[in-house]
Amino acid sequence: MGSGRWSIDSYDAAQRYREEKGQSAFGHTEAMRRLSRHQWRVHQALDPIGLGNKGVRESRDSAEHPESVAIAVLFDVTGSMQLVPRQLQATLPRLLGTITEHLPDAQILFGAIGDATCDRAPLQLGQFESDNRMDEDLRRILLEGGGGGSMAESYELAFYFLARHTKLDCFEKRGVRGIAFVIGDETAYPVVKGDEVAQIFGEGLPNNIRLEAILSQAQMSWDVNFVIPTNTSHGRDQSVTGYWHNLLGDRVIHLDDISQICETIALTVVDRVMSQRAR
Repeated sequence: MGSGRWSIDSYDAAQRYREEKGQSAFGHTEAMRRLSRHQWRVHQALDPIGLGNKGVRESRDSAEHPESVAIAVLFDVTGSMQLVPRQLQATLPRLLGTITEHLPDAQILFGAIGDATCDRAPLQLGQFESDNRMDEDLRRILLEGGGGGSMAESYELAFYFLARHTKLDCFEKRGVRGIAFVIGDETAYPVVKGDEVAQIFGEGLPNNIRLEAILSQAQMSWDVNFVIPTNTSHGRDQSVTGYWHNLLGDRVIHLDDISQICETIALTVVDRVMSQRAR
């Protein structure tokens, strides 16, 4: 994946068409909400089940994009966190404009995180894209709004995906780690559970993996950042912020204004990639 170029004209035309037809930007969510909750499902294009048995999401070089840079943006879609994907979709041109000005071969994957203990769509994963297909993936995300009452979501499954099911030419060929953003306001579960991996990815996991171990594996090829919007349900909870600072140190970003999410991601990507290239 990752071919093509982003077109603001195509984005604007699609936005106008939906507005004229009275359609939601998140069409899959709209379709699911017409059904009973037990019928809700991940969009087929975003379902991780096909990643079992060593399947991967790939960010690869091509003649069109000879120096690809992998970017993953994975956000919690439970409760008040549903504001994040809506803001991302509405301001996507700002994200792409800033990134591609400096990194014209950037490839972005969007994904969503829920709670594997109770949600219908605990993990949703797009492809690495350079053109308007990234907007299509973003709009296919099911804004489930679920989550349990444990003050934890399944962020550890996002780290498992990054560690075990991605292949990046920027890292394998040039030693530049991809830049990953997990956006949320709760803690992760302490282990990646084998039964959840089997259910979500369709593969066996002989033993549970501790959160710290899978995060360390992900950090081998990814610069992992956790973004905490401070105006959500738990965004100012010190037990949450302290938890992530203990895990990630200075890779925790506190976001006071959700309208700045695209600028925050874009500027962080450019800074981190340029710093790696300068070494």
